[in-house]
Amino acid sequence: MDVTPLIPADRQVIDAYGPGIFRVSGTLYEGPVLVFPDRTQGWQAGSFAELSVESFSVIRGAQPAVEILLLGSGPKMGLLPSKLRRELREAGIVVDVMETGAACRTYNVLLSEERRVAAALLPV
Repeated sequence: MDVTPLIPADRQVIDAYGPGIFRVSGTLYEGPVLVFPDRTQGWQAGSFAELSVESFSVIRGAQPAVEILLLGSGPKMGLLPSKLRRELREAGIVVDVMETGAACRTYNVLLSEERRVAAALLPV
């Protein structure tokens, strides 16, 4: 029995990740990336500790609006400062922080459920 989620061909699927890299729908990206259902782009983010509300400006302005943001914090899970979490929530974005591998897998599952999801991924 095939349990692979059915995802439309025009969607951005995270195929793989490794030290400093991501492969999304067959394209290789180096460094941090933002993955939306319809596009993937480089993300000008430093370390997890350096993230600010400005780091998420592309996500806050996305159309259609992002319902769930998966934040891949790198090889280990980090805690998002409560002020930053509150500012994002006020912008209508629910943030779920997890290590990057878990964020990649969760993104693909939510994408298959046709949720308005995005992933902001720091490399492992």
